[in-house]
Amino acid sequence: MQFCFMKQEFNVAVIGGGAAGFFAAIHVKENFPHADVVILEKSSKVLAKVKVSGGGRCNVTNAEEKISSLVKAYPRGGKLLKKLFTKFKTSHTVKWFENRNVPLVVQEDNCIFPKSQSSQSIIDCFLNECLRLNVSILNGYAVQSIHKAGCVLKLEIRDRNAMSFDYVIVTTGGSPKLDGLKWLAELGHDIVYPVPSLFTFNMPKENISHLMGIVVENAIARIPGTNLVANGPLLFTHWGMSGPAILVLSSFGARLLAEKNYHFNCAVNWVNQENHEIVRKELHSLTASFANHNVGNIRPYYLPVRLWHYLLEKIGIPKDRKWSELGKKGENKLLEVLTNDLYQVNGKTTFKEEFVTAGGVSLNSVNWNSMESKVVPGLFFAGEVLDIDAITGGYNFQAAWTTAFIAAKLARN
Repeated sequence: MQFCFMKQEFNVAVIGGGAAGFFAAIHVKENFPHADVVILEKSSKVLAKVKVSGGGRCNVTNAEEKISSLVKAYPRGGKLLKKLFTKFKTSHTVKWFENRNVPLVVQEDNCIFPKSQSSQSIIDCFLNECLRLNVSILNGYAVQSIHKAGCVLKLEIRDRNAMSFDYVIVTTGGSPKLDGLKWLAELGHDIVYPVPSLFTFNMPKENISHLMGIVVENAIARIPGTNLVANGPLLFTHWGMSGPAILVLSSFGARLLAEKNYHFNCAVNWVNQENHEIVRKELHSLTASFANHNVGNIRPYYLPVRLWHYLLEKIGIPKDRKWSELGKKGENKLLEVLTNDLYQVNGKTTFKEEFVTAGGVSLNSVNWNSMESKVVPGLFFAGEVLDIDAITGGYNFQAAWTTAFIAAKLARN
């Protein structure tokens, strides 16, 4: 059995020039100033996903500091992150960026962005840190395979000579296809089949395109027949529904919805009130107070006008009908559409630039204390290449920062 000890001077390759890759490379160099560190990026650009994330503003993390609450944002990987967040959590992220002259701001929804409201501030910070620390960045270096050669790891690179390193950190991000993870499976790592996580619901059979742009700030969305439920803002798009409530459902239901081939029903409670008797009393109150007013002119729970009129048309109640003329049957129809409005989903829409997957390198293949591979000594993982993903709100970036911070310690187990 061959033993490989850490030398005073050694070289490290970080495969993948994204968020986790840069964070890992910078921290390796800070932890080991004498190490030669290089980022190998297969494309012509680095930090491409950081550039477009958050609508070009980059939601770097979340203001939630309580770890027990923080991990609830992760359908997959929460148990590992509960352990790792004790070493590097959201407050550490804020401090790290602000110590490097990147002031941050907290929004009302706890999302944290650069004060500049531009992802370029984050990109410039990373590039400046790499320049300061002498971290090399090589574009057009597509690693095709890794194998152990004595005490080093040899990388086979497309159309280039092979390169050898003492340590390697894989930060290639999420792969939408299993083929993208084949080279890691060939090393002996268990791979969790990747499926899309954050996506919007397509509803081509529903006549709702004219509602595009309407936002209901507090809706409850659920998938009937499952325990999937989420509340929050819901947005109508020209193809269906989006917004945080839908994205949370897509995240927690990623595997189940994939099994359904993205054909299922979505039920929406537009009034954010699950006690139907309370809603019924509200309708009774409107009937008593506005008996001679047209139903179309009085909106329960201050629903958007276009949505209210659409719901009335959907259940066959004319807008000019008086509240006093509804009767019990009419009130029951209103109660049902307000609290359990059904829509047929046929497909999904994902945004390529911000693609998030459920799946990747199984956490069973990684030592949780160090992020080192259990099957290839000297090989580490960080970021979305792992089977870790979260809902929107800066949580996916936080997982990248945390796992990269741990991997960069190059701790041997």
